[in-house]
Amino acid sequence: MPVIALAPGYQGEVRDRVENFHGNQLVYFGWDRHMLFCSPFTLPLPPDMPFATLVSEVLAPLLAAHPEGQSIDWTAARWLRSGEPFQPDLQASLGANGLGHKSVLRLQTPGLGGIGASGN
Repeated sequence: MPVIALAPGYQGEVRDRVENFHGNQLVYFGWDRHMLFCSPFTLPLPPDMPFATLVSEVLAPLLAAHPEGQSIDWTAARWLRSGEPFQPDLQASLGANGLGHKSVLRLQTPGLGGIGASGN
């Protein structure tokens, strides 16, 4: 994301370069219509992690704190990668699924609309 500096000629070090994450890449993750989590999570993930492992070992435990977290039907989940619908290959790596450094991954869960369908 470009930044416009207020001071002319300002030069700053970019600290969120992929080289600074010890082989991991940042993936931003959000769960649509579930604003109990007020902003996307930033997850440092290895690009060779299988998508199925992301779901079972990262996302499911992360979302378990939400009252609807245990009700997610992962087989009916809809996914957006950088705003575009996509069907992940569960056995393929994050990289093979097109998730690179600073990618945005969103989850949509049909039938779940937040606490009391409030979007929270």
